[in-house]
Amino acid sequence: MKIGIPRALAYYAYYPFLETFFEKLGFDVVVSDETTKEIMDLGIEDAITDACVPIKLFHGHVRNLKDRVDYVLVPRLVKIKHDATFCPKFLGLPDMLSCSIPQFKNMLEVRVDLKRGRLDLFMLCMKFAKKFKKSFFKAYNAYLKALLSFKNYTHQFLQGGIPPLGIVGQKKNSPICLAVLGYPYMLYDSYLSLDLIKKLINMGVYVVTPEMLREKDKQKQAGKLKKTLFWTFSNEVIRSAYCLFENQNVDGIIHVTAFGCGPDFIVDKLMEIDAKKYEMPYLTITLDEQTGQEGLNTRLEAFVDMLKIKKAKKEAAMA
Repeated sequence: MKIGIPRALAYYAYYPFLETFFEKLGFDVVVSDETTKEIMDLGIEDAITDACVPIKLFHGHVRNLKDRVDYVLVPRLVKIKHDATFCPKFLGLPDMLSCSIPQFKNMLEVRVDLKRGRLDLFMLCMKFAKKFKKSFFKAYNAYLKALLSFKNYTHQFLQGGIPPLGIVGQKKNSPICLAVLGYPYMLYDSYLSLDLIKKLINMGVYVVTPEMLREKDKQKQAGKLKKTLFWTFSNEVIRSAYCLFENQNVDGIIHVTAFGCGPDFIVDKLMEIDAKKYEMPYLTITLDEQTGQEGLNTRLEAFVDMLKIKKAKKEAAMA
């Protein structure tokens, strides 16, 4: 039996766990093709007009998969932590797809609500295995192997790699260190992000992303806001920013956001205000299906050049 996983949204955050769990249960895992203009156009054709570009892209990846597999996994992400939930478009994603994509009969909807953490995840995996008549022992082994796979994936980030982009070792002695903050499905889709991270690395920049910061360090920053934000990925981004503001171990921050994303608009404004307070150079890059390469290249080059000039002046003054 073939299970398809769309290469969009939660794929970039949780794929190692999903792939390992399904494979160890005995399924063939098929991932949709890497994003192309054709896949983007398919998504734009089906999705509602005012959806953000990541949602449109998910529709395109479902179209790319649905006729090649027995089931297409569509998670209804509710909670993975007790203090936040997911964006409403994640919560309503299966409903949007069932209404928008014609003849989508093989959707495998899985509700993910992990209020109790690891226990709820274990119970969800056992429930899924039971649905497909897999033994408890096989499911338990698949669950353990999936946890290990995800742990190894996280470790690669902490070692300075960016696994989704195939970057496993950056030059830590680069003259400029930049944090690129944003939701994983914005940062690690090369087509959607216009290869922004690779462009920076090719300019000689060392790039830090939220996944490269330790979870316990980000959690320490939770008290910086008077009220925890509602959304899981939004909290990840803003806590990462506070880590970087506090430690001052980057030369600047680039925030990558999707046009029309309501939660991200709030996050961006909060980070911009605090960046001024900490005197941290800050740049917002807003992307949608219309964004062009040349405009992005110009902005990135200008920002990096400005940081190099600023750093050279600072070093000259200290000499």
